[in-house]
Amino acid sequence: MINRILPTFACVASAISLAAAQAPEFKGSIEKLDPALDALLDANARIEVLASGFNWSEGPVWKEGRMLFSDVPENTVFGWAEGDKTASVVLKPSGNLSGDGGQGSNGLALDADGSLILCQHGERRVARLEKDGSFTVLADRHQGRRFNSPNDLVIARDGTLFFTDPPYGMKKGEQPDAPYHGIYSISREGRVKLLIEDIRWPNGIALSPDERQLYIAVSDKDDTRVMAYDLQKDGGVSNGRVLFNAQKLKSAERKGGCDGLKVDQLGNLWTTGPGGVLILDKNGRHLGTILTGQATANCAWGGEDRSTLYITADMFLLRVKTKVRGL
Repeated sequence: MINRILPTFACVASAISLAAAQAPEFKGSIEKLDPALDALLDANARIEVLASGFNWSEGPVWKEGRMLFSDVPENTVFGWAEGDKTASVVLKPSGNLSGDGGQGSNGLALDADGSLILCQHGERRVARLEKDGSFTVLADRHQGRRFNSPNDLVIARDGTLFFTDPPYGMKKGEQPDAPYHGIYSISREGRVKLLIEDIRWPNGIALSPDERQLYIAVSDKDDTRVMAYDLQKDGGVSNGRVLFNAQKLKSAERKGGCDGLKVDQLGNLWTTGPGGVLILDKNGRHLGTILTGQATANCAWGGEDRSTLYITADMFLLRVKTKVRGL
């Protein structure tokens, strides 16, 4: 086993809501655990701080030349583009429209038309943002039961949308309709199907490049892990198994659990987990970690060639240049 720690302190933008003098110093590094990491990250790769001062940054997605991401407690979608000194408000409210203190949007994705699809915590639904600023509800319940608080999503090439539904974003005092934390699909025609109901605290979700595997990041504080399932032709799943157990990595220095999850074009998994972003091969071998020093929520590729990994880590928006492209 090889360990490489590279200190990375580059800061290219100032705080969004905190004065620069008040923003805590960011200290990150890249840990190499396997020589195979060299094919994915340059030996001199550095973590850049693009903006800071957020309450809890989440759900990044690349759209029309800029990175969009949620600040969940602030009920806001922000945007950042190359040359910006700060991130700017793109959408507010983003996920709780009533103004009663509920949580905003979390996971974001783009459909085939480039429309923004949002997991809206406060409204307990998955919705599409229309050009006029209105929302079209794609789904808000299954068999008459309201969702808990849709958390993260991925869209297949045929338009099928998969999402996780833990209760993290439910309003205080709300009670769940369903006795489980579901993982669902929504067909292009709007049919909702419950795929998995035996996981507590499902969070990030992704597909393999051939779309034969469905991956779930589980943020259970007592058993944080990445699950893999085989996708069936009828849209169901089978053969659920633990691809990587991250519980053993948790420590006072390595905060967080398996949360957001993305896959590169080679089939490697980049999942947030204890300490930052864990880089796994398709068999679950841990190749290295982008250590952020923060409880890290999610990540997504962006840039013109999709070879830059953007990371939402607590109050920070970060990025790392990679040698591989995201899906």
